[in-house]
Amino acid sequence: MHFPIRLRPKGTARPFNCWQLARGFAAGIGILGLLHGNAMAAPPQSSGPLQAPTQLKRKHDSGPAAHPNARMDVNMVLVPVTVTDLKDKPVTDLKPGSFKVFEDGIEQTVVSLHHEDGPVSMGFIFDASSSMKNRMEPSVKAMEQFLKATIPGDEYFLIRFSDRPELLTGFTSDPATILDTMSGIRAEGWTSLNDAIFLGAQRLKKAKNPRRALIILSDGGDNSSRYSDSEVRSVIREMDVRVYSIGLFERPHFLEKLAADTGGRAFWVKAMDDLPETVDKLGEELRNQYVLGYSTNNRQNDGKYRKVRVELLETIRRMSFNVFWRRGYFAPTD
Repeated sequence: MHFPIRLRPKGTARPFNCWQLARGFAAGIGILGLLHGNAMAAPPQSSGPLQAPTQLKRKHDSGPAAHPNARMDVNMVLVPVTVTDLKDKPVTDLKPGSFKVFEDGIEQTVVSLHHEDGPVSMGFIFDASSSMKNRMEPSVKAMEQFLKATIPGDEYFLIRFSDRPELLTGFTSDPATILDTMSGIRAEGWTSLNDAIFLGAQRLKKAKNPRRALIILSDGGDNSSRYSDSEVRSVIREMDVRVYSIGLFERPHFLEKLAADTGGRAFWVKAMDDLPETVDKLGEELRNQYVLGYSTNNRQNDGKYRKVRVELLETIRRMSFNVFWRRGYFAPTD
């Protein structure tokens, strides 16, 4: 089933063409990591069943569409879940019986739980607006530290944004390519954050790994995009991707919503000195995540959005663990 996304030009900027969005129901994990340490994280968020990457392209675009991660059993739902302790360390020894899962308020039966590993396809969305002028060097160093924790098979692309987003580097498995390009970025202009996220979502359609992530680094809210918050959020909710973000000095309210929708996390750093420790914690979390599987009781292929809630058993909740999971998914259509 297809439906159009309406694009509303900002000011006198030229209008975008309409894009089409095709829904797919697919297995996979989208993971996205960014920074945490002495940084202040947003409250625990959620994550839910997984979708095939949203098929969005301009009408005149004849490029290849993303290859969905086809699900053999459309009634099996896979939910990415992260559990951390009070020190923000990943908790990795939980069993399937440790969790309860609800779909649209109705409890479901957990049938599987495993640790997710393997390479990740990551898109770096890097703020290059004028307000980043004195923050570029420590930000690049933080990303260099993050890239030291990657594994064989990881791939990355880089988008910078100021007045408009720009793809600087397509998918590459070489971290040095990303860092060299990032080091040459100069801060200037406004903040087209939403347009950059939308562009990043498009690039992820060409990812080779089922685990996909957007990593967003920014020091402010959007002030120069054609896409609205609601349009971008709609696109991201349709996709199999996890959004992680870091807000420098300013709390990233909109990015917190995206992180919550996808099972990622949003962090708020009040001092640049917090970035190194943040990156270390992120790398640890990125490689220590669960995938919870359940067979949904709702067999209707109606294409509707279904809300998912994951809880720990009461005896485990007393340990004050934090749980992050994807909040929902779109059912398949006939």
